[in-house]
Amino acid sequence: MRLKLIDAYILKKFLSTFVYVVIMLNAIICVIDYSEKSQDFYRNKLSLGFIVEHYYINYIPYMTNLLSPIIVFLATVFVTVRLANRTEIIAMLASGVSFMRLLVPYMLGAALLAAISIAGTTYLVPITNKSRVAFERAFIKERYFYDATNVHFRVAPDAYAYMQNYNNFTQTGYQFTLERIIGNQLMEKLSAERIRWDSTSGKWSIENYRLHQFNGEREVLKYGEKMDTLLRLSPKDFESTHLLHEELTIPELNAYVEEQLMRGNTAVGIFLVQKNMAFAYPFAIIILTFMGVIVSARKSRQGSGVQIAIGFLIAFLFIILARMFMSLGQAGSVSPFMAAWAPPLLFGVLAIIMYKTVPR
Repeated sequence: MRLKLIDAYILKKFLSTFVYVVIMLNAIICVIDYSEKSQDFYRNKLSLGFIVEHYYINYIPYMTNLLSPIIVFLATVFVTVRLANRTEIIAMLASGVSFMRLLVPYMLGAALLAAISIAGTTYLVPITNKSRVAFERAFIKERYFYDATNVHFRVAPDAYAYMQNYNNFTQTGYQFTLERIIGNQLMEKLSAERIRWDSTSGKWSIENYRLHQFNGEREVLKYGEKMDTLLRLSPKDFESTHLLHEELTIPELNAYVEEQLMRGNTAVGIFLVQKNMAFAYPFAIIILTFMGVIVSARKSRQGSGVQIAIGFLIAFLFIILARMFMSLGQAGSVSPFMAAWAPPLLFGVLAIIMYKTVPR
Protein backbone atom coordinates (compact mmCIF):
# COMPACT_ATOMS: atom_id res chain seq x y z
CA MET A 1 0.00 0.00 0.00
CA ARG A 2 1.34 3.38 -1.04
CA LEU A 3 1.73 5.96 1.65
CA LYS A 4 -0.42 9.00 1.13
CA LEU A 5 0.46 12.53 2.15
CA ILE A 6 -1.48 12.20 5.41
CA ASP A 7 0.40 8.95 6.23
CA ALA A 8 3.75 10.65 5.75
CA TYR A 9 2.54 13.58 7.83
CA ILE A 10 1.49 11.37 10.78
CA LEU A 11 4.58 9.18 10.52
CA LYS A 12 6.86 12.21 10.56
CA LYS A 13 5.04 13.64 13.58
CA PHE A 14 5.16 10.27 15.34
CA LEU A 15 8.90 9.68 14.88
CA SER A 16 9.90 13.29 15.63
CA THR A 17 7.81 13.24 18.81
CA PHE A 18 9.42 9.94 19.79
CA VAL A 19 12.87 11.55 19.48
CA TYR A 20 11.67 14.55 21.48
CA VAL A 21 10.31 12.33 24.29
CA VAL A 22 13.57 10.31 24.29
CA ILE A 23 15.63 13.48 24.76
CA MET A 24 13.38 14.97 27.44
CA LEU A 25 12.93 11.75 29.40
CA ASN A 26 16.63 10.90 29.33
CA ALA A 27 17.52 14.42 30.44
CA ILE A 28 15.24 14.07 33.46
CA ILE A 29 16.47 10.55 34.26
CA CYS A 30 20.15 11.53 33.97
CA VAL A 31 19.68 14.52 36.28
CA ILE A 32 17.97 12.32 38.89
CA ASP A 33 20.57 9.59 38.48
CA TYR A 34 23.44 12.08 38.80
CA SER A 35 21.97 13.52 42.00
CA GLU A 36 21.70 10.01 43.49
CA LYS A 37 25.28 9.07 42.56
CA SER A 38 26.97 12.47 43.07
CA GLN A 39 28.54 11.42 46.37
CA ASP A 40 30.06 8.34 44.74
CA PHE A 41 31.41 10.49 41.90
CA TYR A 42 32.85 12.98 44.38
CA ARG A 43 34.38 10.26 46.58
CA ASN A 44 36.19 8.78 43.58
CA LYS A 45 37.21 12.27 42.33
CA LEU A 46 35.71 11.73 38.88
CA SER A 47 35.50 14.64 36.46
CA LEU A 48 32.25 15.42 34.65
CA GLY A 49 33.85 14.63 31.30
CA PHE A 50 35.00 11.22 32.53
CA ILE A 51 31.55 10.44 33.94
CA VAL A 52 29.78 11.41 30.70
CA GLU A 53 32.24 9.53 28.50
CA HIS A 54 32.40 6.31 30.48
CA TYR A 55 28.96 6.17 32.06
CA TYR A 56 26.18 8.36 30.65
CA ILE A 57 27.07 7.75 27.00
CA ASN A 58 26.34 4.07 27.74
CA TYR A 59 23.55 4.72 30.25
CA ILE A 60 21.33 6.62 27.79
CA PRO A 61 21.02 3.76 25.20
CA TYR A 62 20.23 1.38 28.07
CA MET A 63 17.44 3.57 29.48
CA THR A 64 16.05 4.38 26.03
CA ASN A 65 15.79 0.70 25.15
CA LEU A 66 14.43 -0.26 28.56
CA LEU A 67 11.68 2.36 28.42
CA SER A 68 11.07 2.14 24.67
CA PRO A 69 7.48 0.78 24.96
CA ILE A 70 6.56 3.61 27.33
CA ILE A 71 8.34 6.26 25.26
CA VAL A 72 6.53 5.09 22.12
CA PHE A 73 3.22 5.09 23.99
CA LEU A 74 3.70 8.65 25.25
CA ALA A 75 4.79 9.81 21.80
CA THR A 76 1.65 8.24 20.32
CA VAL A 77 -0.56 9.97 22.87
CA PHE A 78 1.07 13.38 22.33
CA VAL A 79 0.74 13.17 18.54
CA THR A 80 -2.82 11.84 18.50
CA VAL A 81 -4.08 14.32 21.12
CA ARG A 82 -2.83 17.21 18.98
CA LEU A 83 -4.50 15.76 15.89
CA ALA A 84 -7.75 15.20 17.78
CA ASN A 85 -7.81 18.69 19.30
CA ARG A 86 -7.36 20.20 15.85
CA THR A 87 -10.30 18.02 14.65
CA GLU A 88 -7.96 16.47 12.07
CA ILE A 89 -8.92 12.93 13.10
CA ILE A 90 -12.63 13.77 12.87
CA ALA A 91 -12.04 15.15 9.38
CA MET A 92 -10.19 12.00 8.32
CA LEU A 93 -12.92 9.71 9.62
CA ALA A 94 -15.63 11.90 8.07
CA SER A 95 -13.92 11.66 4.68
CA GLY A 96 -14.33 7.89 4.73
CA VAL A 97 -10.97 6.85 6.23
CA SER A 98 -11.52 3.93 8.62
CA PHE A 99 -9.92 3.87 12.03
CA MET A 100 -7.85 0.84 11.08
CA ARG A 101 -6.58 2.72 8.00
CA LEU A 102 -5.72 5.64 10.26
CA LEU A 103 -3.48 3.28 12.24
CA VAL A 104 -1.25 2.47 9.23
CA PRO A 105 1.40 5.22 9.73
CA TYR A 106 1.44 4.57 13.46
CA MET A 107 1.99 0.84 12.93
CA LEU A 108 4.72 1.50 10.38
CA GLY A 109 6.53 3.72 12.86
CA ALA A 110 5.99 1.20 15.66
CA ALA A 111 7.32 -1.64 13.48
CA LEU A 112 10.43 0.39 12.67
CA LEU A 113 11.06 1.18 16.34
CA ALA A 114 10.36 -2.44 17.31
CA ALA A 115 12.99 -3.64 14.82
CA ILE A 116 15.48 -1.15 16.24
CA SER A 117 14.60 -2.36 19.74
CA ILE A 118 15.29 -5.99 18.79
CA ALA A 119 18.68 -5.06 17.37
CA GLY A 120 19.42 -2.96 20.45
CA THR A 121 18.34 -5.53 23.02
CA THR A 122 20.01 -8.52 21.38
CA TYR A 123 23.34 -6.95 20.40
CA LEU A 124 23.95 -3.21 20.61
CA VAL A 125 22.80 -2.33 24.14
CA PRO A 126 24.57 -5.29 25.82
CA ILE A 127 27.82 -4.04 24.27
CA THR A 128 27.36 -0.56 25.76
CA ASN A 129 26.18 -2.13 29.01
CA LYS A 130 29.54 -3.82 29.48
CA SER A 131 31.15 -0.41 29.96
CA ARG A 132 28.27 0.93 32.03
CA VAL A 133 28.19 -2.02 34.43
CA ALA A 134 32.00 -2.04 34.70
CA PHE A 135 31.82 1.63 35.69
CA GLU A 136 29.20 0.88 38.34
CA ARG A 137 31.25 -1.98 39.77
CA ALA A 138 34.37 0.17 39.91
CA PHE A 139 32.94 3.43 41.28
CA ILE A 140 29.39 2.91 42.55
CA LYS A 141 29.15 -0.52 44.12
CA GLU A 142 31.21 -1.64 47.09
CA ARG A 143 34.18 -3.79 46.26
CA TYR A 144 33.00 -7.32 45.67
CA PHE A 145 34.22 -10.12 47.94
CA TYR A 146 33.51 -13.73 47.02
CA ASP A 147 32.45 -15.28 50.32
CA ALA A 148 30.88 -18.59 49.26
CA THR A 149 32.34 -21.69 50.88
CA ASN A 150 32.34 -25.38 49.98
CA VAL A 151 31.70 -24.63 46.31
CA HIS A 152 31.04 -27.41 43.81
CA PHE A 153 31.37 -27.11 40.04
CA ARG A 154 30.75 -29.53 37.21
CA VAL A 155 33.56 -28.58 34.84
CA ALA A 156 33.07 -31.36 32.28
CA PRO A 157 30.54 -34.14 31.64
CA ASP A 158 32.59 -36.50 33.81
CA ALA A 159 34.60 -34.05 35.97
CA TYR A 160 33.62 -32.33 39.21
CA ALA A 161 35.60 -29.64 41.06
CA TYR A 162 35.38 -28.48 44.66
CA MET A 163 36.89 -25.57 46.60
CA GLN A 164 36.57 -24.93 50.28
CA ASN A 165 36.86 -21.19 49.65
CA TYR A 166 38.20 -18.72 47.10
CA ASN A 167 39.87 -15.31 47.35
CA ASN A 168 38.89 -13.26 44.30
CA PHE A 169 41.50 -10.58 45.11
CA THR A 170 44.45 -12.98 44.88
CA GLN A 171 42.61 -15.35 42.49
CA THR A 172 43.45 -18.27 44.74
CA GLY A 173 41.32 -21.21 45.80
CA TYR A 174 41.98 -23.39 48.83
CA GLN A 175 41.48 -27.10 49.56
CA PHE A 176 40.80 -27.91 45.94
CA THR A 177 39.72 -31.29 44.58
CA LEU A 178 38.99 -32.47 41.05
CA GLU A 179 37.29 -35.81 40.52
CA ARG A 180 36.72 -37.70 37.28
CA ILE A 181 33.80 -40.09 37.50
CA ILE A 182 32.64 -42.44 34.75
CA GLY A 183 29.31 -44.04 35.48
CA ASN A 184 29.38 -44.65 39.21
CA GLN A 185 33.11 -45.32 39.35
CA LEU A 186 35.71 -42.84 40.57
CA MET A 187 38.56 -42.95 38.06
CA GLU A 188 40.78 -40.13 39.30
CA LYS A 189 40.97 -37.69 42.19
CA LEU A 190 43.27 -34.68 42.30
CA SER A 191 43.66 -32.88 45.65
CA ALA A 192 45.64 -29.72 46.33
CA GLU A 193 46.15 -27.21 49.11
CA ARG A 194 45.91 -24.29 46.72
CA ILE A 195 44.96 -23.50 43.15
CA ARG A 196 46.09 -20.17 41.77
CA TRP A 197 45.26 -18.44 38.47
CA ASP A 198 48.25 -17.63 36.28
CA SER A 199 47.20 -14.68 34.10
CA THR A 200 50.33 -15.01 31.96
CA SER A 201 49.70 -18.58 30.83
CA GLY A 202 45.92 -18.44 31.20
CA LYS A 203 46.02 -21.64 33.25
CA TRP A 204 45.49 -22.72 36.83
CA SER A 205 48.60 -23.50 38.85
CA ILE A 206 47.91 -26.35 41.28
CA GLU A 207 50.25 -26.36 44.30
CA ASN A 208 51.14 -29.19 46.69
CA TYR A 209 48.94 -31.72 44.97
CA ARG A 210 48.17 -35.40 45.29
CA LEU A 211 46.88 -37.36 42.30
CA HIS A 212 45.08 -40.62 43.06
CA GLN A 213 44.30 -42.74 39.98
CA PHE A 214 42.13 -45.87 39.96
CA ASN A 215 42.42 -48.49 37.23
CA GLY A 216 40.48 -51.56 38.25
CA GLU A 217 42.26 -53.14 41.17
CA ARG A 218 45.38 -51.07 40.50
CA GLU A 219 45.84 -47.72 42.17
CA VAL A 220 48.49 -45.10 41.46
CA LEU A 221 49.33 -42.30 43.87
CA LYS A 222 51.42 -39.32 42.78
CA TYR A 223 52.62 -36.23 44.64
CA GLY A 224 53.99 -32.95 43.36
CA GLU A 225 54.67 -29.32 44.27
CA LYS A 226 53.22 -27.64 41.21
CA MET A 227 51.23 -28.50 38.10
CA ASP A 228 49.62 -26.25 35.50
CA THR A 229 46.29 -27.33 34.06
CA LEU A 230 43.41 -26.10 31.96
CA LEU A 231 39.97 -26.18 33.56
CA ARG A 232 36.57 -25.11 32.28
CA LEU A 233 36.73 -22.53 35.02
CA SER A 234 38.12 -19.00 35.20
CA PRO A 235 38.38 -16.11 37.69
CA LYS A 236 35.31 -14.58 36.00
CA ASP A 237 33.24 -17.36 37.56
CA PHE A 238 34.06 -15.87 40.96
CA GLU A 239 33.51 -12.21 40.10
CA SER A 240 30.43 -10.13 40.81
CA THR A 241 27.38 -11.03 38.75
CA HIS A 242 25.85 -7.59 39.31
CA LEU A 243 23.68 -6.93 36.23
CA LEU A 244 25.55 -9.61 34.29
CA HIS A 245 22.36 -10.51 32.41
CA GLU A 246 22.29 -6.99 30.94
CA GLU A 247 25.83 -7.33 29.54
CA LEU A 248 25.22 -10.43 27.43
CA THR A 249 24.10 -10.56 23.83
CA ILE A 250 21.63 -13.31 22.89
CA PRO A 251 24.41 -15.74 21.78
CA GLU A 252 26.31 -14.98 25.01
CA LEU A 253 23.14 -15.48 27.05
CA ASN A 254 22.54 -18.87 25.44
CA ALA A 255 26.13 -19.94 26.06
CA TYR A 256 26.06 -18.73 29.67
CA VAL A 257 22.78 -20.50 30.47
CA GLU A 258 24.06 -23.71 28.88
CA GLU A 259 27.28 -23.46 30.90
CA GLN A 260 25.44 -22.91 34.18
CA LEU A 261 23.01 -25.76 33.59
CA MET A 262 25.94 -28.06 32.76
CA ARG A 263 27.45 -27.16 36.12
CA GLY A 264 24.20 -27.94 37.89
CA ASN A 265 23.28 -24.33 38.59
CA THR A 266 19.56 -23.93 37.86
CA ALA A 267 19.33 -20.34 39.16
CA VAL A 268 19.29 -18.85 35.66
CA GLY A 269 15.79 -17.38 35.71
CA ILE A 270 16.96 -13.78 35.38
CA PHE A 271 18.95 -14.66 32.25
CA LEU A 272 16.03 -16.49 30.62
CA VAL A 273 13.72 -13.57 31.44
CA GLN A 274 16.21 -11.20 29.80
CA LYS A 275 16.29 -13.40 26.70
CA ASN A 276 12.50 -13.43 26.37
CA MET A 277 12.27 -9.69 26.99
CA ALA A 278 14.42 -9.10 23.90
CA PHE A 279 11.38 -10.05 21.81
CA ALA A 280 8.50 -9.30 24.19
CA TYR A 281 9.35 -5.60 24.54
CA PRO A 282 9.35 -4.90 20.77
CA PHE A 283 5.93 -6.57 20.66
CA ALA A 284 4.86 -4.28 23.52
CA ILE A 285 5.87 -1.28 21.39
CA ILE A 286 3.29 -2.25 18.76
CA ILE A 287 0.58 -3.01 21.34
CA LEU A 288 1.10 0.24 23.23
CA THR A 289 1.11 2.25 20.01
CA PHE A 290 -2.27 0.74 19.15
CA MET A 291 -3.54 1.50 22.65
CA GLY A 292 -2.12 5.03 22.58
CA VAL A 293 -4.14 5.91 19.48
CA ILE A 294 -7.30 4.48 21.05
CA VAL A 295 -6.81 6.44 24.28
CA SER A 296 -6.26 9.80 22.59
CA ALA A 297 -8.17 9.68 19.29
CA ARG A 298 -11.36 11.18 20.70
CA LYS A 299 -11.48 14.94 21.20
CA SER A 300 -12.06 15.68 24.88
CA ARG A 301 -14.13 18.56 26.19
CA GLN A 302 -11.87 18.62 29.24
CA GLY A 303 -8.85 19.39 27.12
CA SER A 304 -5.77 17.44 26.14
CA GLY A 305 -4.38 17.45 29.68
CA VAL A 306 -6.81 14.75 30.80
CA GLN A 307 -5.91 12.45 27.91
CA ILE A 308 -2.19 12.97 28.49
CA ALA A 309 -2.69 12.25 32.21
CA ILE A 310 -4.53 9.03 31.31
CA GLY A 311 -1.62 8.17 29.04
CA PHE A 312 0.87 8.65 31.86
CA LEU A 313 -1.30 6.53 34.17
CA ILE A 314 -1.42 3.66 31.66
CA ALA A 315 2.35 3.95 31.12
CA PHE A 316 2.89 3.84 34.88
CA LEU A 317 0.67 0.74 35.21
CA PHE A 318 2.62 -1.01 32.44
CA ILE A 319 5.92 -0.31 34.22
CA ILE A 320 4.56 -1.68 37.52
CA LEU A 321 3.17 -4.80 35.83
CA ALA A 322 6.37 -5.42 33.86
CA ARG A 323 8.59 -5.05 36.97
CA MET A 324 6.27 -7.30 39.00
CA PHE A 325 6.33 -10.11 36.45
CA MET A 326 10.08 -9.71 36.00
CA SER A 327 10.60 -10.22 39.73
CA LEU A 328 8.33 -13.27 39.68
CA GLY A 329 10.26 -14.70 36.76
CA GLN A 330 13.62 -14.16 38.44
CA ALA A 331 12.32 -15.85 41.60
CA GLY A 332 11.00 -18.80 39.62
CA SER A 333 7.36 -18.17 40.60
CA VAL A 334 6.37 -17.94 36.93
CA SER A 335 8.13 -19.17 33.81
CA PRO A 336 10.62 -16.80 32.13
CA PHE A 337 8.34 -16.77 29.08
CA MET A 338 5.34 -15.59 31.07
CA ALA A 339 7.45 -13.10 33.03
CA ALA A 340 8.40 -11.34 29.80
CA TRP A 341 5.26 -11.82 27.71
CA ALA A 342 2.43 -11.49 30.25
CA PRO A 343 2.43 -7.65 30.46
CA PRO A 344 2.29 -6.96 26.67
CA LEU A 345 -0.25 -9.77 26.16
CA LEU A 346 -2.49 -8.46 28.94
CA PHE A 347 -2.29 -4.94 27.54
CA GLY A 348 -3.00 -6.38 24.10
CA VAL A 349 -6.27 -7.89 25.37
CA LEU A 350 -7.10 -4.57 27.06
CA ALA A 351 -6.39 -2.70 23.80
CA ILE A 352 -8.80 -4.95 21.87
CA ILE A 353 -11.52 -4.27 24.46
CA MET A 354 -10.84 -0.52 24.33
CA TYR A 355 -11.02 -0.58 20.52
CA LYS A 356 -14.80 -0.80 20.73
CA THR A 357 -14.86 2.73 22.19
CA VAL A 358 -13.00 4.51 19.38
CA PRO A 359 -14.81 7.05 17.20
CA ARG A 360 -16.08 5.69 13.89
